[in-house]
Amino acid sequence: MQQVKNTSKDFEVIIIGGGLAGLCNAIHLSKYGKKVVLFEKNTYPRHKVCGEYISNEVLPYLDFLEINPFHFGAVHIEDFQLSTTNNKLISAKLPLGGFGISRFTLDFQLSKKALQNGVTIIQDTVKNSFFKEDVFTVTTKKNEAFTAKIVIGAFGKRSGLDVVLQRNFIQKKSPYLGVKIHVKGEFPEQRVALHNFKGGYCGVSKVEKDAINLCYITNFSSFKKYKNIDDFQEQVVYQNTFLKKIFRNSTPIFRQPLTISQISFESKKQIENHMIMCGDAAGMIHPLCGNGMSMAIQSAQIASKLILNYLEGTILTRTQLEKQYIRQWKKEFGWRLKAGHFIAKLFRNNTIANLMLQVLQKLPFLLPIIIKQTHGKPIKL
Repeated sequence: MQQVKNTSKDFEVIIIGGGLAGLCNAIHLSKYGKKVVLFEKNTYPRHKVCGEYISNEVLPYLDFLEINPFHFGAVHIEDFQLSTTNNKLISAKLPLGGFGISRFTLDFQLSKKALQNGVTIIQDTVKNSFFKEDVFTVTTKKNEAFTAKIVIGAFGKRSGLDVVLQRNFIQKKSPYLGVKIHVKGEFPEQRVALHNFKGGYCGVSKVEKDAINLCYITNFSSFKKYKNIDDFQEQVVYQNTFLKKIFRNSTPIFRQPLTISQISFESKKQIENHMIMCGDAAGMIHPLCGNGMSMAIQSAQIASKLILNYLEGTILTRTQLEKQYIRQWKKEFGWRLKAGHFIAKLFRNNTIANLMLQVLQKLPFLLPIIIKQTHGKPIKL
C-alpha cells in the first residue's frame, strides 16, 4: 500500500489502529490540517470478522468526510427479520434504515482518503505508549519512537496493547467466538436478518458485488464440542431452518471462514493513561444489536471535534478534554450498550427468547421501538 513519506517522527496526533474509528479520526483531523500518523499492523484491503451492516445515522458524517459508501457498491437496507431457535419468524421495517458494505472495501476506501488528506500511514505494531510532561512517546515493533500531543487508541476488540496498559477487561477470559464468510446465493438485497441458534446467532445481509455476508457468534464452550466449523454448522447452526437454507443453497466466496476468538463485551474505560479510546477499544455493543460499525464511526466524530478544540485552544486543559470525551461518549452510547447487553442476555435464554418473539408477533409495533434502543439519530455536524 502506498504511504505518505514523512521523515519527521513528531506529530500532533498519533492514531493506533486503522479500522473504522482510526481512519475516520485520521480523515477528520487531517481535513483541518493536523499532522497525523496512523499505525496499522495489516495491509489494506483485508477482510475482517464483522456484521457489515451500518445504520444510516452515520451518513451525514461520512458525507462530511467526503466518503459516499454507495459509490463503492454499498446496498440500501430497509427491512429486518428475526428468528428464534424454534424457527419462529418476525419481520419489521428498520426505523432509520441502513446499508451493507464489506470492511474489505470500506476500510480500503477510507485509507485512500486518509492518504489523500496527507495522513502518514505506517504498517507496524505499536508496542507501548508513554506519557510524560504532556507529551506521548509511542514505540513500535520495528524499534521506532514517535511523539505527539494526542494519542487515539482505536485498536479494536482486543490487542496486545490492552495487556501492556493492564486494562481491566483484558484480565478476564471471554467465551465468545466469531465466524464470517461471504457467499453467493439468493437473499433479498434490502434485508438484514438475525437468525438464532442454540448458543449463538448469525447476521445475514448483502454487501457490494452481490455477495452475502454471513457472520455468526457463538459460545466457545458450545463450539469446542465439535471437530471443526463445518461439523458445528451441520449439527448446531443448521438447526435454524432459515440458516440451513441460506448456507446449503449458496456458494462460498472465501476459501476458508474467518474467525476471531476472545470477543469481550466487558465494560471498558474511554480514557487509558491519557489515551483517547475510540471504537471497540472504548466499548463494544453486542453484535446481536448489529450497530457496532456505526458506533465506531460516530465515536471518531466525537473524539475528533473535541481534539480539534483542544489543539486550537478552545478546550484549555487535557483534563477538560478527557472529561468532555467521557461525558459525550457515555451520553451517546451508554444507554445503547446497556440495552444491547440486556437484549443479548434475554436471547441467551431460549425459553425467554421464544416467549419474546410470541409477544412481538402479536404486537409487531414493539420491534422497531426495541431496535431504536440500540441505534442513534442521524449525526449532527
